[in-house]
Amino acid sequence: MRYFLCLSYDGASFCGWQIQPESPSVQECLEGVLSRLLNRKVSVTGAGRTDTAVNAQAYVAHFDFEGTLPFGQEDFCYKLNAMLPRSVTVHSVYPVEPDMHARFSATRREYTYFIHRRKDPFVAAHSWQCGFPEIDFDAMNEACRYLLGTHDFSCFEKTGGDNKTSVCTVYEAYWKPYTPSHLEVMGDPSGGASEYWYFRVGADRFLRNMVRAIVGSLIEVGRGKKDPSWIKTLVESGTRSDAGESVPGHALFLSHVFYGKSE
Repeated sequence: MRYFLCLSYDGASFCGWQIQPESPSVQECLEGVLSRLLNRKVSVTGAGRTDTAVNAQAYVAHFDFEGTLPFGQEDFCYKLNAMLPRSVTVHSVYPVEPDMHARFSATRREYTYFIHRRKDPFVAAHSWQCGFPEIDFDAMNEACRYLLGTHDFSCFEKTGGDNKTSVCTVYEAYWKPYTPSHLEVMGDPSGGASEYWYFRVGADRFLRNMVRAIVGSLIEVGRGKKDPSWIKTLVESGTRSDAGESVPGHALFLSHVFYGKSE
């Protein structure tokens, strides 16, 4: 029988999702715990790769196990979480049809990237301090329009990937301000306007390093170094060397994986 797992992880202590030689990965960690709990070798397949330091809020993986899970699904999750490190938590485990695949059955994925505009020790672990003097978020949202639709996004792809195509369909892309939970509860001692923003992008698939390269390119627009239409030019005819620099991975989250209708 095939089972889906929904889990979250802090990527700071991992080389990413996928098993790598001599480097700790989320996949290796989860397989080891599942194998001990089920007393047999268990292989886990994830919804996709995440790079070093990248986080996930609602990652999906699957594994196969003959028969019914021991302990019941709720107790199984409890035991899994008791054995997993603090940086990984499993939210749910449930049976699916045998042809369901964590990666290939996914129809849409969403990523979220967090930035803050001033020094804040309470968000620094999972947000990038973007300290440039002026950032025009209206211009960046205008530039986001050129990302929508089906395009070859090789201009944002890290070289050396093994994918067969660089064509992706982007359904949404935008910047939005937010208030961190600690400021909501305790108030903002600076009394200033919100300086916390996130970028959300949803697509049928993503290329290696794609989101971080997009964010870095949009920051170029926000700083006034490039016009919003530059993103259109990049998508239509640009190369990776033409686009902006990749932003740090610690502020990036795989925030949702969808199965079924994607729009």
